[in-house]
Amino acid sequence: MSPRWEPNPDIRRGRSVVHTLHAHLVFTPKYRRGPLTDEILRRCEEIMREVCTDFGAELREFNGETDHVHLLVHYPPKVALSRLVGSLKGVSARYLRQEFPGHIRTYQWGDHFWSPSYFAGSCGGAPLTVVKEYIENQKRPA
Repeated sequence: MSPRWEPNPDIRRGRSVVHTLHAHLVFTPKYRRGPLTDEILRRCEEIMREVCTDFGAELREFNGETDHVHLLVHYPPKVALSRLVGSLKGVSARYLRQEFPGHIRTYQWGDHFWSPSYFAGSCGGAPLTVVKEYIENQKRPA
């Protein structure tokens, strides 16, 4: 008797493609002065989940500290990762500046919230459970 085949939930199917693409992203605020509070991080995660959904992607994990955020994103091959990153940073910056103007102004000046640079790592080699655990453990104990 052959073993029962179980579909892998990470493998997605499109009309002409079968894929499983994951990226570990790290964004830092401009000047890295630490404007991210727990409340701002929660709102940032909500905004970034919505942006991912708009792109047909899924935000699998999110965590951060006062001076950076980590994301684990599952995205389709039709999405250019640089465009997704641009939207994640642009939309979140706009909403966070609107919703927390006084707090953010004390840490930053000018028109930019996020640093123009970012880290993007392919997660193809590491088991996703390891990457998820790493992101979850980035929050320093109080």
